[in-house]
Amino acid sequence: MDRGRGLGVWRLIDRAPRSPIETLNRVEQVREDYDRIAGEYARRMFHELDGKPKDREWLLRFASLAGDGGVICDMGCGPGHVARFLRDNGVERVSGLDLSPAMVEQARRLNPDIEFAEGNLLSLALGDGALAGIAAFYAIVNIPEASLPIVFGEMWRVLRPGGLLLLAFHVGGEVLRPEELFGAKIATEFYHFDRARIERLLEDAGFRLEDVVERGPYAPEIEYQSRRAYIFARKPGAGSR
Repeated sequence: MDRGRGLGVWRLIDRAPRSPIETLNRVEQVREDYDRIAGEYARRMFHELDGKPKDREWLLRFASLAGDGGVICDMGCGPGHVARFLRDNGVERVSGLDLSPAMVEQARRLNPDIEFAEGNLLSLALGDGALAGIAAFYAIVNIPEASLPIVFGEMWRVLRPGGLLLLAFHVGGEVLRPEELFGAKIATEFYHFDRARIERLLEDAGFRLEDVVERGPYAPEIEYQSRRAYIFARKPGAGSR
């Protein structure tokens, strides 16, 4: 299976899980697993958007709405192909972050003109209001639901008033536990989320939802066979449209 791109960059909240989706991924294990597969992941996934017309359409829409000169961040960037697409389509000030140092190395190698750094979605090393937009394509795939209020709170904090979030995630209630990914043994779990629950958590964090779309999977040779959701959510304030 693929993970739909985008490493969830997070640290574990020290609390008991409240539902089957809130399990015990350890940040060290997640980092180690993606470090181990980073090279093969980049080789297989860097051009994945070529086969995903709807994803390209929504990223272009995001770029037109958020790319007005402010900084855009590709969070959970993997090898940086979303950042690459945004830069190639007119977003000059784009950057990326990921939990995995090896994945950041791949992103820098493949996109030497874009800045990438290690980062943690639960404790972003960014100032309040630093960003005009966040593209988070499957960045929450390894994050337990109990941690999402902090993740969305951090995203809200670092967006400027009027800033835009484009969040993509797998829809459902499954917890997947693959024994290997791209030929390497892993121990990380992958989470699919109830769409209505994610919408409520974003609104609780202070976001205003502007649009929500879903699609079925592309062909098996293109991606893992799951339903996908895409949410455009804006931080209210100056510049809101």
